[in-house]
Amino acid sequence: MSRKILHADCDCFYAAVEMRDNPALREVPLAIGGSAEGRGVIATCNYPARAYGIHSAMPTARALRLCPHLTLLRGDFDRYREASRQISAIFHELTPLVEPLSLDEAFLDVTDVTRFSGSATWMARWLKEECLKRVGITVSVGAAPSKFLAKIASDWEKPDGLTVISPSQVNGFVRQLPVTKLHGVGPATAKRLQALDIDTCNDLQRIPLDRLLQEFGKFGRRLFELARGIDDRPVRTERERKSVSAETTFASDLPELSLCYAELAPLCERLDARLARHGHPPIAGTFVKVRFDDFSLTTLDSRGGSPTLENFTALLEQAWARRTRPVRLLGVGVRLVTDDARRQLRLPF
Repeated sequence: MSRKILHADCDCFYAAVEMRDNPALREVPLAIGGSAEGRGVIATCNYPARAYGIHSAMPTARALRLCPHLTLLRGDFDRYREASRQISAIFHELTPLVEPLSLDEAFLDVTDVTRFSGSATWMARWLKEECLKRVGITVSVGAAPSKFLAKIASDWEKPDGLTVISPSQVNGFVRQLPVTKLHGVGPATAKRLQALDIDTCNDLQRIPLDRLLQEFGKFGRRLFELARGIDDRPVRTERERKSVSAETTFASDLPELSLCYAELAPLCERLDARLARHGHPPIAGTFVKVRFDDFSLTTLDSRGGSPTLENFTALLEQAWARRTRPVRLLGVGVRLVTDDARRQLRLPF
């Protein structure tokens, strides 16, 4: 039986809470983020601010250049968490199968829900109405037979959108999708697909599975499936942590590698403290993240390594060599052993 999955995504959530509590902010460009002096970034912004080209993860200094009269707030995460809790409670009134992705979005499996005559469309409308009425927040909702398509659908008509992809519509909808919309396709994979003259899922459907496996390894099978709308991932009520990390954005760029080395020890101490809070989970590998002064980002992983200062120093040296530019942000972290990896280790030969 075809599943019924909803993806609910609050529209510009942090900014929406601020506009709800202060209606005077609704029509002015508004952003939540760190200060320009502290080299902060934008966490989110409302739609009047987006009209100026501002978006999340943009440096605050650049956002203020694009819109000098931007209203910038530091944010009140206690209020945001409370609004998120209220919205989550509404989700759970509909189904216990809720997978939170962040404070402002979640997947819901409503396959077995009998309310609203079992109509996912009516359920989505109810969610939107109740979140607006009770919490004062608009939510965009996508309904589809899979998580992958439900998430795309929720973004299709933002803000305050509702898009439904029925099982009979899946093939037609997927065929015209750009491959950049596929889950897991980042800039590097997109460039490799473009080199093969693959721009849409219709193009991707023409490529045999064995060719995709040859070009992309095991991710080739995932591409083959997603290009046909196939995504069997279940809604998980408990999110599995996959990594633990610590990072710092510096007040001034670090111009030399030696200065970066000096920042590793305190980062390792913070990482150790976080691992202790999580009960020292089993580690699959380590990684270093470096953002340079031109905002390019590189991440270097090492499988099986332990989170020692020596190992992070070796990773940092290799990561820095990729650009050899002043460093704006430095992070260290570990990849954790996941349930999927454990299951694979238990498979018989």
